[in-house]
Amino acid sequence: MGMMTAEEKKYKKWIITLSIIIPLVVAMLFGVNLRKLGYDVEPLTFLPPIYATINGITAVLLMVAVSAVKRGNRKLHENLIKVCMGCSVAFLLMYVAYHMTSESTPYGGEGTLRYLYFIVLISHILLSIIVIPFVLFTFVRGIAGAYERHKKLARITYPMWLYVAVTGVVVYLMISPYYN
Repeated sequence: MGMMTAEEKKYKKWIITLSIIIPLVVAMLFGVNLRKLGYDVEPLTFLPPIYATINGITAVLLMVAVSAVKRGNRKLHENLIKVCMGCSVAFLLMYVAYHMTSESTPYGGEGTLRYLYFIVLISHILLSIIVIPFVLFTFVRGIAGAYERHKKLARITYPMWLYVAVTGVVVYLMISPYYN
């Protein structure tokens, strides 16, 4: 494995900081319900299908981005990855906004489906946390021109990120019949 570029070194502290702060802030905000705190806010119940769609778009764009780079189109690859990162941020903001204004929906399925739902949900949540530094380090390696190291890390990052995007849609589809 080659040496870290100056650009990678410059961003390393930011990546580590963000990789810790994002999950902590999301976890803290997840526990804050503005309506229960007495704020007169409208529940944002329209958001789940939107952020599930954004997850689906992210999954498709990730596949197109990988296809683009395999065809030698680095610029398209880079632009699509930037859009995927933007989609992930948009998802996160909407997810937090929904949970800060709405009651959590309990899963109503039973038996094997219930176990499957929780396996998918828990793996989705855990990987969504783990993937953050992978995405950021992979991205920085790409923009820093450390293509071999980028490619090596992307082989790990891509399936994780794709899994998180796809399972985000699956979780939504499984719980959507139980929304009020």
